[in-house]
Amino acid sequence: MRGTAYIKHLRVSPKKVKPVLDQIRGKRVSEAEAILKLHRKRKIAPMVLQVLEAAKASYYDKIRHTGAMGVSEDDLVVRVAKVDRGSIWKRIRPAWRGRAVLIRRRRSHIRIEVEPKEA
Repeated sequence: MRGTAYIKHLRVSPKKVKPVLDQIRGKRVSEAEAILKLHRKRKIAPMVLQVLEAAKASYYDKIRHTGAMGVSEDDLVVRVAKVDRGSIWKRIRPAWRGRAVLIRRRRSHIRIEVEPKEA
């Protein structure tokens, strides 16, 4: 059984989110939370932490509804932490000699899944 959480249309480029997710993938949830709380990417880390907490809550909610035996937070592992490209907002900026330059404001979708560590 696994807990899954998404955040969509995040106003950050996927290129900036990927290094943060690479650091928490495969780690225990408690360790991943500690990494995100102290991470130097001050804009991205709190958003990823919010998704991680939602995935953890999703796991415990499924456990509660099915009546299965749950595990402690130290036994949960981040199995999937990935970022996908979202929509792109296109804006036009004036340039020299009457031209226009296209500005692409990229969005991203983050998905995190947690599940118990294999025995």
